Amino acid sequence: MGDFINRKILPPIMKFVNTKPIVALKDGMVLSLPFIMVGSVFLLMASFPLPAVANWMNQMGLTPYWNQAYNASFGIVAIFAVVGIAYTWAKNEHVDPLPAGMTAFVGFLIIMNPTTAVMDGTKTLVSAEKAPTLLSGFIDRTWLGGQGMIAAIIVGLITGWLYTWFIKKKITIKLPDQVPPAVASSFVALIPSAALTVLWLAVYIFFEKLANTTMTQWIYATIQTPLQGITDSFGGILLLTLLVPFFWFFGVHGATLVGGIAGPILGANALQNAAIFKKFGYVDAAHGGHIVIQGLFDQFSTVTGSGMTIGLVVFMAFFARSQQLKSIGKLALVPGIFNINEPVLFGLPIVMNPLLALPFFIMPPLSAGSTYLLIKIGVLPYLNGVQVPWTTPPVISGFLIGGWRVAIWQAIVLVISFLVYFPFAKSYDNMLFEKEQAEITGEK
Repeated sequence: MGDFINRKILPPIMKFVNTKPIVALKDGMVLSLPFIMVGSVFLLMASFPLPAVANWMNQMGLTPYWNQAYNASFGIVAIFAVVGIAYTWAKNEHVDPLPAGMTAFVGFLIIMNPTTAVMDGTKTLVSAEKAPTLLSGFIDRTWLGGQGMIAAIIVGLITGWLYTWFIKKKITIKLPDQVPPAVASSFVALIPSAALTVLWLAVYIFFEKLANTTMTQWIYATIQTPLQGITDSFGGILLLTLLVPFFWFFGVHGATLVGGIAGPILGANALQNAAIFKKFGYVDAAHGGHIVIQGLFDQFSTVTGSGMTIGLVVFMAFFARSQQLKSIGKLALVPGIFNINEPVLFGLPIVMNPLLALPFFIMPPLSAGSTYLLIKIGVLPYLNGVQVPWTTPPVISGFLIGGWRVAIWQAIVLVISFLVYFPFAKSYDNMLFEKEQAEITGEK
């Protein structure tokens, strides 16, 4: 089976993952992570989970400052995405990347219009219908966050591809060698940037005249919303969390592979939850909250590492009889707390080890699926959309993304991880222990 998968299934998947658009998408989105992390801190401070602290910050007038920082970082993540994707595409093609990223940013702004009503308390000053006309000189922040993410991805990919094509075809202005490099490079970008600006303007006119909307709104309604709906389901989270250990079992980095493809959609879900959390202080279905977001995927399927192997590590470190498992367990315990489990995946190993495959496959969908159901029935709150660094230890990360109930449930899930791995680890340990004892006896 392993030979069949390595020969027939993985090669086309890896070929797809290594295509230029997917690489640009994956690496370009990574550029936004620092701003998402920083913005998440200010989002937490603006809607602090402890009411006493939150009320104190409101009384001191600090909350508006936290919102200001959030709006300028986490709140405009689609900008970082569109610039990062075009930048990465050009960089990978050995083309000056900054003009490509700037051109993509211009195109992204061209294709959108203000669509958000202007309110004074409960009084509407400018309706959503009149916003595109009366607020034409303003940039609507609504489309700079999660709702504009898929449009940003499309604009970034198309701009990166076409900008690189212009440069490689030498459809540029070539100045004499005596001209300073900084000036010459700006003129090199002139024709590609002008052509792409005209292209996105034509797209804007097309959607406005023929569909009475914008490309950004159309993509959100017809592409992004259905995609978010597909992932935001019980079946969606089960599939995503099963694929990660499946690929890892054959030695392919499953979290990177699945995250690179599904990450933008899960990230868009998280951004919408964050916007709801910022506005109301909580997230629920009535306000359009999503259950399956990046935080659910990260903290309930890959927490302590892909396969949620902390239960296995605890068994090896404290209960194993074989020296092999004991030594690996002690080495892997601290990294596992910080969500690093490569010592277990390759040192035990779990990769290509059929004796440990079943719990490795079962634990992530069991954890994420049960969390989904508990949120669905109201036992757990909707996650707030906060993105925590991937090395944040469990329980702490649970508290940050959902409060004390989520933290307690995450701790319970870690105990479940031990119980799921225990019978398989015990059997494997007995086999290794008997082998070690036989070797010792043979030496004597």
